[in-house]
Amino acid sequence: MHPTIQKFHDLVLANTHEGVAELMAADIRFSPPTYWATWTGREAVAAVLGHVNEVFTDFKYRRVMGAGNDWALEFQCKVEGLDCVGVDLITLNEAGEMQAFEVVMRPHKTIGALREAMNERVKTDARFIKFREALS
Repeated sequence: MHPTIQKFHDLVLANTHEGVAELMAADIRFSPPTYWATWTGREAVAAVLGHVNEVFTDFKYRRVMGAGNDWALEFQCKVEGLDCVGVDLITLNEAGEMQAFEVVMRPHKTIGALREAMNERVKTDARFIKFREALS
C-alpha cells in the first residue's frame, strides 16, 4: 500500500484527525456524498473530514484496493445509528499527496442523516463561513 494511503488508513482507524491535513495537496478537491459541490483546499477539506470523523461511529475498513496513484478504501460505519457502506476514492499527485478525494455511500437514508449532522456542525464552526463564501 502507498505510504500516504497507509498513514490515512491508520489515522482514521485510530479515530484521530491529527496529521490528516499533512497528507493532502494544498489544492485538494473533495467531493462529498451529501450534495453536488466540491470543497477545495487543504484547510477546508481537513475541516470537513474532521467533522465526518466525529459523525461516523463503528467505523472500519472492509477492503483497500488500488495501485500507483488511484485508491479505493471500502468502509462500513453508522451515522445516527443507521448502517452505511461507502468507498473513499482517492487520487494521489506525483508528490504522493491526496489530490482528489471523493466519497460514495449508501443507503440514501443514511446519506440524509449525514447531511443533517454535518449541517448542524458547520453552522456552529466559524471556519465554514469563510469556506462558504469561497464556494459562492
